[in-house]
Amino acid sequence: MTFDVSRASVTIEEVAAAAGVSRSTVSRVVNGSTAVSPAALEAVQRAIVELNYIPNRAARSLASRATMAIALVVPEDTTRFFGDPFFASIVSGINERLRRTDYVLNLFIANDDPRDKTTAYLQRGAVDGAIVVSHHTSDTFIDRIAAAVPVVYGGRPIRERERDYYVDVDNVAGGRLGTQHLVDGGHRRIGTITGPPTMPAGVDRLLGYREAIAAAGLAEGPVADGDFTADGGMLAMRRILRGGEEFDALFIASDLMARGALAELGRAGIRVPDDIAIVGFDDSPVATSVTPHLTTVRQPSHAQGEQMAHVLLARLAGENPPHVTILDTELIVRDSA
Repeated sequence: MTFDVSRASVTIEEVAAAAGVSRSTVSRVVNGSTAVSPAALEAVQRAIVELNYIPNRAARSLASRATMAIALVVPEDTTRFFGDPFFASIVSGINERLRRTDYVLNLFIANDDPRDKTTAYLQRGAVDGAIVVSHHTSDTFIDRIAAAVPVVYGGRPIRERERDYYVDVDNVAGGRLGTQHLVDGGHRRIGTITGPPTMPAGVDRLLGYREAIAAAGLAEGPVADGDFTADGGMLAMRRILRGGEEFDALFIASDLMARGALAELGRAGIRVPDDIAIVGFDDSPVATSVTPHLTTVRQPSHAQGEQMAHVLLARLAGENPPHVTILDTELIVRDSA
């Protein structure tokens, strides 16, 4: 069979015939689905190039009632979103996965405001699905979004249900890993600055800390809640110092909070690591922008973003991805412990 590639428009049926596959297989390739054999994928991609096929997004959207848009919903304020390197890494990973599809990403920095503008917008069919990152116990509007469109969560939902899909890092193991490094370094009065108790990551990293302390037969050192920000870490460190409880090391549940804690310790004349040791969490650029450079627990934020987009795309393509995906953490040893 021969094809006239000089015409202005090549159809999906012609691509399917040239590749020797079904129309639905071509559709899956174009939409970035992984439910395609390597041989079929290669044949379709070759046919697309040879025929100069350009998917007609508007026509496909009308036929399928798809918007070809995905929402990234972040229930935080703008200061937190633009000030935390974690979010930049997550967005980079999501974009990396969507780059191979026709989907576009819409960002919503939202909260539980009385007018509920974000929920109302998404309920009107403005997007095909949503990725929700950094959610709190109080973010009840997320449940209304999940009732309107397919959702994948970044992190374990605070009210986890069997029907939920989420991609998380192993925060409990990460908390154990960071704390165990301090135990192995000979420290015996190890405290912690936690993440918010309203967020699963904060709860799970604290649990990992407590498991490592208990396994070592040690008593817990001072514990103070933070909010995953530098200011939060500074204030938590100030509360610990004013409390007067002895400690020789701290596991701090984010690098940003560790930066704030380091500043407060410096003002108090306490040296790191000479007087106390510190382990952070994230391995963000913050870890190497402070002095001393942070020993920290690396979470693969970019890979988490990619995987969240992958799971959502699979759901939108009618596939059956795993409900729960957990990524490993890794200890990165530098100068602070």
